[in-house]
Amino acid sequence: MSRRATLRGEERTPLVGAPARADVLICGASFAGLAVARQLAGSGADVLVVDRYEIGERQTSACAAPTPWLHAMGVRQAIRQELPCMAFHTPHGSARFRLPWSWSSFDYRTLCHELWAQSDARFAVAKVEGRTGHTVLTDRGELTAPLIVDALGWRRVLGSGPNVQPPDAPISRGLEVHPDARGGDTDLDVWIDRSLIRHGYAWSVPAAGEQRVGVGSYEPRDHVKEPTREIAGRLGVPPVRYQGNWFPHALRPAVEDGVFFAGDSAGHCFPLSGEGIRTAFYFGIACGRELGRVLDGEASRAEALAAYGAFSAVHAPAFATALRLQKLIPALPPRVLRALLAVVGRERPCRRAFGWYLEQAHPRFASGGLPRGPASTNGGHRAGRVRAVANGLARRSGEVDYEFASDTDAKS
Repeated sequence: MSRRATLRGEERTPLVGAPARADVLICGASFAGLAVARQLAGSGADVLVVDRYEIGERQTSACAAPTPWLHAMGVRQAIRQELPCMAFHTPHGSARFRLPWSWSSFDYRTLCHELWAQSDARFAVAKVEGRTGHTVLTDRGELTAPLIVDALGWRRVLGSGPNVQPPDAPISRGLEVHPDARGGDTDLDVWIDRSLIRHGYAWSVPAAGEQRVGVGSYEPRDHVKEPTREIAGRLGVPPVRYQGNWFPHALRPAVEDGVFFAGDSAGHCFPLSGEGIRTAFYFGIACGRELGRVLDGEASRAEALAAYGAFSAVHAPAFATALRLQKLIPALPPRVLRALLAVVGRERPCRRAFGWYLEQAHPRFASGGLPRGPASTNGGHRAGRVRAVANGLARRSGEVDYEFASDTDAKS
């Protein structure tokens, strides 16, 4: 059971003076916020990270990610079990895929601590409640910084306008239980079964001593507790140690009113799969690179905002494709779905499908490599699209137009 860091009584002293000011203020200390802080290590800037919980204190997902990303982020010690295969189950049969890359389940607390160890930021426990200009309002007082990042999750706390909340928001819901592992499981299992959940899927993720079993629904009005209990019953495991959360399935603006948004607050959670960890790393790195350009005097804040907003927006086609699949797959007749899975399970289609999926947020980006555009192998196609969108954003915001110095700079 997680411990509410906001309820520590006498330790909840106000943050005033120098501790309340920073060059960069990152609100949120999970995957996206820690990725931003990690990227800014060595910048010489005063970077302050705040969250209502201690770092690594509150896990809200099944905590599995592509293994190459965990290696690229330097968090191998957090890996609990590598999963080289996925198995998809329908009422009319199953299909098992050996992937061109593997998933790994990981320990949330260890991963967060490993990311934090790679940063040189400072941390404070504080519940973020809102914002006025460049002042962030918290339960420990007002915090100020010229560069502000919202990595607080789907609520988008620092957004300037009213945010649509569930069940009316484009958002999914998930719930899982964490019984002790049965032993011997090596696959990441997924069930697509309307008798279990009409619009969504169920999963089982082995994690070396723990089995993470849950249900996700693309329709936020559909409850997931009973389906979660049902899949646990089918697997013969007790429904114990519940955890759950909402997660977005549509991109949102990555910049707004002078604030950078990363992770779920920007809708950086891939539709269909509901995967938001590697995209939080990916866009967190991109955000950190743009902040670094400002700190180094290479770009103004307005230019960095435009470039980062463009970088996020240029991924919209891939997110839209995944969202169309999210709507289509639950509507397919079960036998048709089973036949489709059988085709995708063949080696060449499997490599193409999962290669495309990984390419949308590839781990090469963590080491400075460009994401590859769909019509290019060197990133130039996407870099050009980033320039065009960035310049359009700058013009619409009344800022001065600008160009990247070279395609290499567009990696930010």
